[in-house]
Amino acid sequence: MEMTSDSTPAAPAGQRCGLVAIVGKPNVGKSTLLNALVGQKISITSSKAQTTRHRITGVRTEGQAQFVFVDTPGFQTKHGSALNRSLNRAVTGAIGDVDVVLFVVEAGNFTLGDAKVLSLLKPDIPAILVANKLDTLHRRGDLAPWLRDMQERHPFAEFMPISAKNAKDVERVLQVCEKYLPQQPWFYAEDELTDRSERFMAGEMVREKLFRLTGDELPYTSTVVIDEFKEEPSPKFKRMVRIAATIVVERDSHKAMVIGEGGEKLKRIGTEARTELERLFDAKVFLQMFVKVRSGWADDEARVRSFGYE
Repeated sequence: MEMTSDSTPAAPAGQRCGLVAIVGKPNVGKSTLLNALVGQKISITSSKAQTTRHRITGVRTEGQAQFVFVDTPGFQTKHGSALNRSLNRAVTGAIGDVDVVLFVVEAGNFTLGDAKVLSLLKPDIPAILVANKLDTLHRRGDLAPWLRDMQERHPFAEFMPISAKNAKDVERVLQVCEKYLPQQPWFYAEDELTDRSERFMAGEMVREKLFRLTGDELPYTSTVVIDEFKEEPSPKFKRMVRIAATIVVERDSHKAMVIGEGGEKLKRIGTEARTELERLFDAKVFLQMFVKVRSGWADDEARVRSFGYE
């Protein structure tokens, strides 16, 4: 019979499982860290602020432990539009019901944006300070006084200076997190990676390519709606998926920017998204793309909801 160190009954074969929230202001590397922790790309990464608008859950099962990562949107402090209110609700909702919080901040840095996110942390939930982008810190000696300051701001359970691009650092984050996971049965089967549908993943992938290929000129209020996602039988491929996606922008000038000279830009967005989706779904993918102008949608509560934001 299996014994545990205290009187609680053991989960199957000592299984641990828990929710880990990844929080931080926009562009501190949360999505990059999540992808590294999950070991497969499921939360989109882009150099553009505000690319993660949903609570995307990534799942990593390692040994006896299952980590369920909740990736929150970068907390929006600039605007009070309906879209941003929805983003902020997603963040505060995600922080309240987890076992451990990874508070991601740039090593050696602390801004008003970081402070606003830090103020949302609940004192009774253990928070780990993840000092990311360690590779960009010029003087390592500056880290110790900065860490002391951070400890005065919040009673962090642990400090972890890391670079999300370094595999050893990512492994260390998992090991530290594991201590905070309760002993209980896993929430997901070992091979499940995300609780979001493939349809959702398709929209995220198109949106990532959209922002990556248009650079900073395109406002983040542009979005992607999946109009059709269906699997079709095929004599030639073991799996075939047909997807129709609409890129929604605010102005005609944005539409022209997305389509590009002779349709080149839109074609490239489609090709890159399709290639990556084929790898992710292990299927032949047919992707049709449209661009529509819907001005002011981010300020319209009903329309924000119809585009799938909570």
